[in-house]
Amino acid sequence: MGDPLPVNVVALDPVLEAGATSALSSSPDISVVPPDGTARVAVVIVDQVTQQELDLISSTRTAAHRPEVVLVATDLAPAEALRAIAAGARGLLRRREASPHRLVRTVLTSAVGDCTVPPDLIDRLLEHGVQAQPQGAARRHATGWGLDDRELAVLRLVADGRETDEIARQLCYSTRTVTTVIRDITQRYRLRNRAHAVAYALRAGLL
Repeated sequence: MGDPLPVNVVALDPVLEAGATSALSSSPDISVVPPDGTARVAVVIVDQVTQQELDLISSTRTAAHRPEVVLVATDLAPAEALRAIAAGARGLLRRREASPHRLVRTVLTSAVGDCTVPPDLIDRLLEHGVQAQPQGAARRHATGWGLDDRELAVLRLVADGRETDEIARQLCYSTRTVTTVIRDITQRYRLRNRAHAVAYALRAGLL
């Protein structure tokens, strides 16, 4: 077994901070470190998602040790979720759904580079991204942006919250091919990570 994953908690409410710290500490795979410690994942707990909270996500993500960010909010509308992902959040949870098990799983998933979004919110994000587009418009738009069929298929499964090995199995690709496709997309459009790629694609109407 490897060393526990170092995680810190960022919350303005000390009660919420204590609750999240307790939940994370229950897992042997996680070690909660002080806010100024070196963490691979930061859990940011907020009430609402305004520009102030988006700035907090961004500043946390761009700290010296560049931790992945898991956002826990009271509620998340599709537009707020997109802005949070674009600001650097890799995992999203609603506070009422953030049980100790689910919070730990989201943190561990984020640490290995996968984006985690509540399943019902994925559907609403996709609807939000393609709202009012005529049939076939999204595919034509994707072609216009230089995405081929393989890249579009991979990006759609990333948006569905699938992990790399799941995408590889479903599309009959190797995991290396899937990783290469995602890397090519993020580099081509100068995106930070796969979560940012999903947010970008949705906002641009590519999905």
